[in-house]
Amino acid sequence: MRMVDLIEKKKYGTPLTKAEWHFIIKGFVSGRIPAYQMSALMMAICFNDMDIEETSLLTLEMMHSGDVLDLSAIPGIKLDKHSTGGVGDKTSLVLVPLIAACGIPIAKMSGRGLGHTGGTLDKLESIPGFNVFLDSQAFIDQVNKIGLAICGQTANLVPADKKMYALRDVTATVQSIPLIASSVMSKKLAAGTDAVLLDVKFGDGAFMKTKEDAELLARTMIDIGTRLGRDTRAAISNMSQPLGKAVGNILEVKEAIATLHGHGPDDFTELCLHEAATMLMMAKVVQNVDEGLALAKEKIDDGTAFEKFVAMVKAQGGDVQYVLNPSLFDTAQEVITIEAEESGYIADIKAMTIGLTVMKLGGGRIARHDTIDFTVGIILNKKVGDYVEKGEPLLYVHTNCGLSDELRDDIMAGYQFSSQPVSIPQLIGNIIK
Repeated sequence: MRMVDLIEKKKYGTPLTKAEWHFIIKGFVSGRIPAYQMSALMMAICFNDMDIEETSLLTLEMMHSGDVLDLSAIPGIKLDKHSTGGVGDKTSLVLVPLIAACGIPIAKMSGRGLGHTGGTLDKLESIPGFNVFLDSQAFIDQVNKIGLAICGQTANLVPADKKMYALRDVTATVQSIPLIASSVMSKKLAAGTDAVLLDVKFGDGAFMKTKEDAELLARTMIDIGTRLGRDTRAAISNMSQPLGKAVGNILEVKEAIATLHGHGPDDFTELCLHEAATMLMMAKVVQNVDEGLALAKEKIDDGTAFEKFVAMVKAQGGDVQYVLNPSLFDTAQEVITIEAEESGYIADIKAMTIGLTVMKLGGGRIARHDTIDFTVGIILNKKVGDYVEKGEPLLYVHTNCGLSDELRDDIMAGYQFSSQPVSIPQLIGNIIK
């Protein structure tokens, strides 16, 4: 078998066989197949797409390119969730302890942010001492002991995806539904959980710009999970404006803590409660959404969800005093208020603009190895549908490097106003299973 012949087949849209995908993935991980040939193959996939059968074959080979975790030592149905990324998306910080508070083991492997999207691991590392590096046994032991863990991907979990993603990011081959789906699902399946909830986002701040594309990606990932024996469902959610009010690592951790105390922004709280309800149905703890919502709200109101978050921080070496007293967190040197330049109803806030601004302030990465400034970010004072008077604060920029005229102009260009009332956009779409 020769790689050049397989590239030729894919160039004309011919499906590759299981044996051919095994040859490709094994050869690429071992180094026998060079990066330039893999890049050519992925570009051919971007142009010609792949059907669900072939995408499942690729996912399976990627999944078995390294370790596959065995979580059978953890009793019960093990849950996991994955978000396709967005601006202000700190959902895992609330959802994971909330599910654990309901008595369901949740073993989550998360990633770091890149570009305008924030990563769960970066947010957790803004808590002094928090360790995101757990080996497989420590991961399992912690879930058995306290019911939850969030950590980074182990070194040899799906190495094919690590190498492929590094190439996709620099060869303009990120935007391919088969490649996105196989990347996400190979990691979720290798992590060993029984059921996975996917939060697939669409809109300005998401990788999928339309609801239709988000649903197509969701159905592709669900089909892969179902074919490979996992209960996989997807929530479609709107990322046209930032989620919640806080964007930036420490600011988002503080907002997650407030939400676990029952004082979070309405939209963020709504998303967490609805995704919790779906996961509780997947775990067969409740029969319907209303029961799930009631149980999830109860665990926030009685403080047990926050207690689980504290237990996780403590178990992974974090200083719990920061969680118990968020005023201890470091703060940016300066907070700059951006005021409305006109009166009216906010019709749009470009999530991408807000995310890129925080990245440029140092709160995200342009390249994978960039150092993050945990203290910087943006707090929105008003959101879509709110009325604002000229001169009233729109948002607060937390910065250690001032705010250039260019960034200020970018922020204002991301806002649209209307003289007429504006409906609040629907956050949560349908649940696909």
